[in-house]
Amino acid sequence: MTVFIKALLAMLAAASPVLGWTAQLDGSQLSAWWGLPFAGVLLSIAVLPLLATRLWHHHYGKITAAWALAFLIPYALSQGLGSAGVALVHVLFGEYIPFILLLTALFTVAGGIYIRGNLHGTPALNCLILLIGAVLASFMGTTGASMLMLRPLIRANDNREHKAHVIVFFIFIVSNAGGSLTPLGDPPLFLGFLQGVDFFWTVRALLPQTLFLIGSLLLIFWLIDSWFYKREGVLPVDPTPYTRRIGFDGGFNFVLLLAIMGLVLMSGFWKSSVVFDIAGTQVGLPGLVRDIGLLVVTLVSLRLTPAKVHADNDFSWAPMQEVAKLFAGIFVTIIPVIAMLKAGTSGPFSAVVQAVTLPNGQPDPFMYFWASGLLSSFLDNAPTYLVFFNTAGGNAQELMTTLAPTLAAISAGAVFMGANSYIGNAPNLMVKAIAEDRGIRMPSFFGYMAWSGVVLLPLFILMSLIWFR
Repeated sequence: MTVFIKALLAMLAAASPVLGWTAQLDGSQLSAWWGLPFAGVLLSIAVLPLLATRLWHHHYGKITAAWALAFLIPYALSQGLGSAGVALVHVLFGEYIPFILLLTALFTVAGGIYIRGNLHGTPALNCLILLIGAVLASFMGTTGASMLMLRPLIRANDNREHKAHVIVFFIFIVSNAGGSLTPLGDPPLFLGFLQGVDFFWTVRALLPQTLFLIGSLLLIFWLIDSWFYKREGVLPVDPTPYTRRIGFDGGFNFVLLLAIMGLVLMSGFWKSSVVFDIAGTQVGLPGLVRDIGLLVVTLVSLRLTPAKVHADNDFSWAPMQEVAKLFAGIFVTIIPVIAMLKAGTSGPFSAVVQAVTLPNGQPDPFMYFWASGLLSSFLDNAPTYLVFFNTAGGNAQELMTTLAPTLAAISAGAVFMGANSYIGNAPNLMVKAIAEDRGIRMPSFFGYMAWSGVVLLPLFILMSLIWFR
């Protein structure tokens, strides 16, 4: 496999000057119609599981690939193979592969830790698990915290009649809001860290908003869960043994989690002039070392984790495969959408850029919060963050000081509103897949958005009026 990857890199590098893979995708020259394949992916994820459940379950990978080709083939025919190639290579080596390697490492390592013991899923215990997950999310990433805490939460509630709402609030709190305090928590903040934002700036800037959001969500959840708990009355027999003794199997994976954190931090702090040019995409040595290290950590975890731990966790690659396939289509079809946004006032989405600027030319934090947040609800929140970071000037020192409210608004919108839909943040879809694999009937795409619309949007409105007005 390593030899194949090296050969592929060499081939792409050699082909770059021949095919003219040098120009970056110019969003100002594109029509808004190029966003249709991306809209098709979103509608497929939202509608097909409801209208054609069997078709989607067995062929979602093929359907997603078809939408990706619906962009790539017409673009290659109209703009040339070189332009399409450089866009594909950039999204592959610059974004998708690092994204999937980090998710895979966190998914594998967290899946190798089995939390022994089973507690009853009372409203108070569920709130405690959600709070612990939220704290862990800023240190081990929303994906790592979600994979670690989800299984104990499901096991604690496996005799509850109503439990879909528990998973929905888990996505709100652990898979999104909890990752807002450090660059390790969520990819958008990590991109800001790579752009020069201080590691501890986010905790200073977003702590009040984070405490407000998580505290409010825990209170709302406790009220809802208490109502369901009382309504259920006498619960059926717990299918898993009940015990208050909590312990860990596969505990060495905690060391591997620290290794993942170290690799991510290293890639941000280590500056190197060594850069590999792959068909116009700059792959730096620190990022390459990080990605290889993440692959090694994944393999070590798989090799050393006892089979019994994976069996006890009902560990399956199905959720990771679903995320990898769906996000491959999302990353490809999002190429023209992000390019058109980056074109600013010269592109077809100029209205979005103009909306975040005050008449005096200064950025409007209120609109930045909503623009970055609403786009992050459906686009990948990492590149969306980067687009608005650059729209606001792209100077990290200025954004951390003079324009601090604007950077806080961009960060909060990208991280918090990733919870608005299943595709707003990668762990959302992963948590949904694992819960369904465990027999929990989760809300549909639009059903989940009904939850987020009722619960989250009022809180976001309050936040925008308090901190970003």
